[in-house]
Order: sequence, then C-alpha cells, then structure tokens
Amino acid sequence: MIERFSVKTFKSLEDVTVELGQVNVFIGANGSGKSNLLEALGVLSAAANGKVDEEALRARGVRPGVPKLYKSAFPAKPGVKTPGHLRFEAHGASAEYGVSLWNNPEDPDPAWTFKSESWKENGVQLAGRSPASKEWNKERGLAALKAVEVAEGPTLSLLESLQRYVIFSPTTAVLRGVMPETQPKTPLGLSGGGLLRAVHNLVIQGYEDDKIRTICEDVLDLIDWAKEIKLTSEVQQPLSPIKSSVKTTIEFRDRFMEEGRNVLSAYEASEGALYALFLAVITGQKDSPPLCAVDNADHGLNPRLARALMECLCRWHMAMDEPRQILLTTHNPLILDGLLLQDDRVRLFTVSRTSSGRTSIRRVVVDQDLLGKAAKHGLSLSRLWVMGHLGGVPNV
Repeated sequence: MIERFSVKTFKSLEDVTVELGQVNVFIGANGSGKSNLLEALGVLSAAANGKVDEEALRARGVRPGVPKLYKSAFPAKPGVKTPGHLRFEAHGASAEYGVSLWNNPEDPDPAWTFKSESWKENGVQLAGRSPASKEWNKERGLAALKAVEVAEGPTLSLLESLQRYVIFSPTTAVLRGVMPETQPKTPLGLSGGGLLRAVHNLVIQGYEDDKIRTICEDVLDLIDWAKEIKLTSEVQQPLSPIKSSVKTTIEFRDRFMEEGRNVLSAYEASEGALYALFLAVITGQKDSPPLCAVDNADHGLNPRLARALMECLCRWHMAMDEPRQILLTTHNPLILDGLLLQDDRVRLFTVSRTSSGRTSIRRVVVDQDLLGKAAKHGLSLSRLWVMGHLGGVPNV
C-alpha cells in the first residue's frame, strides 16, 4: 500500500504531500485540485508501467492535455527556481518509487522523457537513472523492466499496485448498459462498463467467501425498495427496447409492487442502486485493482444512501484479507457522516486553493477537540464542513 504520495509542479499541485490510509476521501470546492491529485497518481502509474504518453494516461482515466497544461504555471517565488520537470513519488512501508518527467512545452513529443527514476527497497536502489544517464531509452521506464527479476513481496507489490491504478468516473448510461464503454477494463471499465458481468462474478465469489457474501447482503439492504437482486437471462423478463444486447442481466424485484409485475432490469432501476453495485464490485471483486480512485463518489446518490454506502465501503475495505486502497472525491456532505474516522485506516482530507491559487491538502483528524466542538453545538461532521469549520468549502 502507498503510505505517502508526493507531487511537484503538476497543474495546481505545486508541492503537495499526502499521508494515505486505506479509504481516503477528498472534499473541497470545484476547481480546488481534487481531480488533479487523482490524475497525478495516474501519471505515476503510467511511469511505473514503463511509458507515459496519451494512450497510457487515457487508459488510467487521466484527462488528455498538452504538456504545457500539465506543468504548474505559477509565478516563481522570490529566490526559488521552479523545476522544469514534473516530480512524483510514492512511499510504502519498505519500498518507494519516484520519477521526474519532462516534455518540451513548445514542441512536445508523443511520450514524456524520464529525467530521473528510482525504485528502492529499504533504501537500496533496485532500478534508477539520473539526467546524466545516456545508455537507456529515456522514454521507457527502468523499474517496469527490472520488475521481472524481483521476487514477490512489498517492493514488487507497491510497483504492481501503481501499475494497475485507474480513476473510475461511472456514468449512468454506461452502468445501465445502454451506452458503450470507452475504456474497457477487468472487472469494470472506467465509466462502469461491464457491471452486469462483474456483479455475476461477485455473486459467484460470495458462494465461497463469507466477506464477499456480506458485501452482497449489504447492497441488498442499501437498496431498500428491492426484495431481491439476482442475475437472469434477458429473455426471461420484460425489458425496455432501448438497451444493450447482453446474455445476462440484473433483475430487481420491487418489494412494494404486485408479485409477477414487480421485475425491473438494470435499465429501469435507479442509478443509486447501480452505483451501490458498482462500489461493491470494485471493493470485493477479485480482479479489481488493489489501488484505484473514484472521481465524484456521490454519483446519483441521495444523502442518506450516500452516508450508508460510505459506511459500508469503509467496512468492506477494512475486512479484505489483502488490503485494498481507494481514493474518492465528493461534494456530498453526508458522505462525511458515514466515514469511520475513528479508525486510522479511514482518512478525510480537505482540498482548497491558497491566496496564490496553489492547491493545499490538509488531513482532518477526528480528535477530542473536534468531537468536543461537534458535541457542544450538536453538529454532525457534515454540518461542520458546510459551516466552514473543516475548510475545503468555496468562498461564495
């Protein structure tokens, strides 16, 4: 797992370091830099996999952009020289990976150049280069090549987690299966494509794994109008004509409707129900990436469902035999009330811009002082945020 992630001169992140847990939630105003942080990790992911170009970045959910827009463009501080490259570092318990990247802003190349690279285990370098190195292809990463020689363990795990990192941005039409997925992956595409197949596999896992069975049961409890959720052949149920052609689909049985007329497909179901299934899949499905992000994690959720789903997400992640790590951005205050922040593995961060426009990220620690403030005024964490006591709210 990544314990610390650092970024320099990337978009609004001129110099930012965050100490990560397993479940990490970032709150802040629009344009504060939340998505920039997720994308910075996407750039490092591409570098860890050996090449940083538009194709590699798109495949991880990073918005395409010219090199000139990737590099911070703040005026230089007096007496401080602004680096000409981007810098990214990820640190685990005994391993670290860092890279400096450069591309000519006026005449960019298709791929970014590795100015420096370092992959270390307990301070000992396994692979690396400096700007003076000339014997290597500077558009190809060395750590990705060296990885074939490294035995299983925390060091290789850190690099592989970075390599598999993606940013999910699910859309309702793709979750329903009526629009194609532009970035297909296993088990889910970056827009939520393949949800029906992924849920099918999750249910099968639940037959043999009590933790996965608990996830499936929790999802059914969250979708309070559903009596049952199961997988069925599409020819067995009345579906709307506007849908994708899939062999298997999800069948919801509404507890309030008359039996025999209470069957809904994924196309008719609420987007909140589909999104709950989406989060269940990326948490529990065995093929899900060990490190991922979800941008705008309040997608299609009413406040009460958002709070309950976030509490379940925390419990699901912390129960996994092999720890998984997730970063989420949100604008929904009720999500904060579902976070199990008394556990250090769950962390909340506020994201804001300083008076000079630079992104600042601060961890919100739920200590006795904060709890006392909340108790004194009878306020929840969500109310404290909305009232401006936590930071990360727009000045409007």
